[in-house]
Amino acid sequence: MKPVRFGIVGVGNIAGFHARAIEMVEGATLVACHARSREAGEKFALENECEYRSTLEELLQSDNCDAIAITTPSGTHAEIGVLAAQHGKHVLCEKPLDISVEKIDELIAACAAKGVLLGAIFQSRFGPGAQALKRATLQNRFGKLMQCSAYIPWFRSAQYYAGAGWRGTWQLDGGGVLMNQGIHAVDLLLWLVGEVEEVSARIQTRLHEIEVEDNAVAWLRFKNGSLGMIQASTACFPGESKRVEIKGERGSVTLVDDVPVFWEFETPHPDDAGVLRLRESAQIGGGASDPKAISVEGHRAQYEDFVQAIWEKREPKISGKEGRHAVQLIRAIYDSSAQNKIIKL
Repeated sequence: MKPVRFGIVGVGNIAGFHARAIEMVEGATLVACHARSREAGEKFALENECEYRSTLEELLQSDNCDAIAITTPSGTHAEIGVLAAQHGKHVLCEKPLDISVEKIDELIAACAAKGVLLGAIFQSRFGPGAQALKRATLQNRFGKLMQCSAYIPWFRSAQYYAGAGWRGTWQLDGGGVLMNQGIHAVDLLLWLVGEVEEVSARIQTRLHEIEVEDNAVAWLRFKNGSLGMIQASTACFPGESKRVEIKGERGSVTLVDDVPVFWEFETPHPDDAGVLRLRESAQIGGGASDPKAISVEGHRAQYEDFVQAIWEKREPKISGKEGRHAVQLIRAIYDSSAQNKIIKL
């Protein structure tokens, strides 16, 4: 099949993971990048052996590019994605797809209108532990679900927020620990358990001098009747691994940064022995105290799927509609805290 040629828009920390993932995927190649800073863009291009495009329009008009990877500040994602779609480029966008459901819907519609694919980066879904847990839910091994929760007790320093002007702002970050850091665990929870029917929450800015929340707690009622919680913070020194817990009438699992530290079911299954061996071979990584302390493996797996989706003319495993769910819930959490009431989704 014809290699898929990618251009990267934005050359911040996470762009390097995208570049390495593209390099690792057979059938993918990085051809160009764009950044508002010429110096940063040219440095990234040199390091990753691609061309630097001085304007976004120049990159999007190129016949040498099939797909755009968006790694810019969150509040710019949909605008760039819509432009890419209008130029006939497939779009693979870092989380979140944007900071409002309305903007995400515009992006989904633009990609559909032009017949291009839209993928949302949620690499945690591709970890073998998460995949095993998903299979267990599909096999109904838990029976009736009871408690389904996510915990993200992370830490970010004042220097982290000061290091980029968009971090910690409503306009470009779109929120704090939930919209930026905790969204991976929120996405995992929704993917594993299903949609949330109602939520009540409190958020606060407890430690950092930022506009958005660095501490949040929410309780959830899922459409399947189970209850759960989301606890998230970037103010818990030194930072612990994210944890997703699924508990039901016939089994319970605790997943810590893709490692199944607890895996017990009423009825054994032939897959269980292999799942327990994952405790010794975790690959996805976390980022509890350092956003760069993650593996490229999740991004590699997602790029591999996206390239295959283009070749096979199918939706990627994490489509735009899939990427929408976590933002919808996080916005409902913000609304609940601001309005002091239960929000029904």
